[in-house]
Amino acid sequence: MPQTLLLAEDDRAIRHALERALTLEGYQVTAVADGVEALAQAHTSPPDVLVLDVMMPGIDGLQVCRVLRAEGDRTPILMLTALVETADRIAGLDAGADDYVVKPFDVEEVFARLRALLRRTSSPTGTTGATGATGTGAGRDAGGGPAGPGTPAPAVRESEPPAERLLTAAGLRMDPQARRAWRGGRELELTRTEFELLELLVRNAGIVLDHSTIYDRIWGYDFGPGSKNLAVYVGYLRRKLDEPGAPQLIHTVRGVGYVLRED
Repeated sequence: MPQTLLLAEDDRAIRHALERALTLEGYQVTAVADGVEALAQAHTSPPDVLVLDVMMPGIDGLQVCRVLRAEGDRTPILMLTALVETADRIAGLDAGADDYVVKPFDVEEVFARLRALLRRTSSPTGTTGATGATGTGAGRDAGGGPAGPGTPAPAVRESEPPAERLLTAAGLRMDPQARRAWRGGRELELTRTEFELLELLVRNAGIVLDHSTIYDRIWGYDFGPGSKNLAVYVGYLRRKLDEPGAPQLIHTVRGVGYVLRED
């Protein structure tokens, strides 16, 4: 199977040229034009490796890198940068990038650095540590033994926990211990960051939380007033929470932040 690669580059000419070259090199490439699309794609179809341009509108490559690392995503990341100062390169590595290539670059150097990254992150079975499921329990029963034809499949979900263990607000129920959440009778499928953001809003239901507070509590880092990172995640949550005919739960307070309440 070809290795999957997510390329985020806002320059159309560079994006198309790299996409063609990487495809010819044997990668299965998904190319996007900005950091918002890169995060959405990384969550929907996690790749084996990412190639991120540093300077992109909205959410830039460094912010994408910080978000993925804060979520515990260890997918290898190669940064493309036109910034040649040592401090700029250090900033990329500190954000969680594994390597970088300075523009203008030779495409053969990109290939070589990708090969090196994938070698370093491959397990003995050849599965990259970022996205592969080999060795994580597939083909085994709940006790760790081989799953035979007569082995019953383990239950996918437990019953709902006792009420005293739940956080409740605005028609939502959350079990922080089991990291599960419900709206009405529907269980929500949330990523780690989505769960933590929703938990913060539920614990502070009715209170307007400003952007810097949310960034500090969820990511441990304030991306600054120009960042759209928080808005992206609020959008993800709204799509999963909202129901036809039901009131919206997460409200935007312009210039301030967000609040959870049921109007």
